[in-house]
Parts: sequence; structure tokens; C-alpha cells
Amino acid sequence: MKKSFIIGVAMSPLLLVMGSCQKDELIPVAEAPSAVAEYLNQHFSGQSILQITKDKDGFTKTYDVILDGGITLEFNRKFEIIDIDGTTQLPDSVIPTALLDYVKEKHPENFITDWELENKHQQISLDNGLSLEFDLDGKFLRIDS
Repeated sequence: MKKSFIIGVAMSPLLLVMGSCQKDELIPVAEAPSAVAEYLNQHFSGQSILQITKDKDGFTKTYDVILDGGITLEFNRKFEIIDIDGTTQLPDSVIPTALLDYVKEKHPENFITDWELENKHQQISLDNGLSLEFDLDGKFLRIDS
């Protein structure tokens, strides 16, 4: 009995930390952070916001937005856009110019459905399922499978 008590006491901080690593909080649409609302008004004015969630995962905080047009967006803690996923063509205004120009030149029959910014690169997906990877300056790196 003493041994199980000691193990339980030793494990409780670990379980507490693991249990508190991820926390999602729904944000009322009317209380959307102003930078997020401005971005949505500028680029997705014809679509309604279905849900906004603040996600806390350890030290990372993001804001996820779901729009009625099948588009989901993710903003970092500074309210900068880092991911846009859709099922239809994304507005040209949300795609960096170099990436948009590349697709128009190399894949004129296709359109961009997803865009993601990661640490050292950007990635887009086309309507034909092709994923293209670029550096932060928009230089094409490779086709990502």
C-alpha cells in the first residue's frame, strides 16, 4: 500500500501537466480578436464565421476559425495567419504573390485550395491534389508528396 501511494504521489504532477497541455476554448464570434476579424473582412467578406476556437497546447496558442464556405484558418498567438485549408479556390489575396505567380505560370489549369506557413517554408495544395513547397521568399523548392 505504501509503494502504490508513493507512485501515485510521484505520478500526479506528470498527470496534471499532461492533462493541462491542451485546452480549447470557444470564442463568441462577436468577441473575435480584432486582427482576426479584420483579416476575415478583408479576404473572406462573403462568408460567415461558424466557429472560433482558441487552442492552447503547452506554450503554443493558436486561433482556429471555421467559415461557412468550407474554409478553416489558423492564426498564431500574434494573430498572424499560418494556415488556410479549403475545398474550393482560395482568394488570390491570401496567397503570397510569388506562389500565386508560380502556379499561374506552371499550373495554369489548377487553383490553390490550401496554404500553410511553417518554420522555414510555405506549402500550397492545388485542386488536383498536388502539394508544392516553397521557401519563405517564395522560391519553389519541390513537389511534396
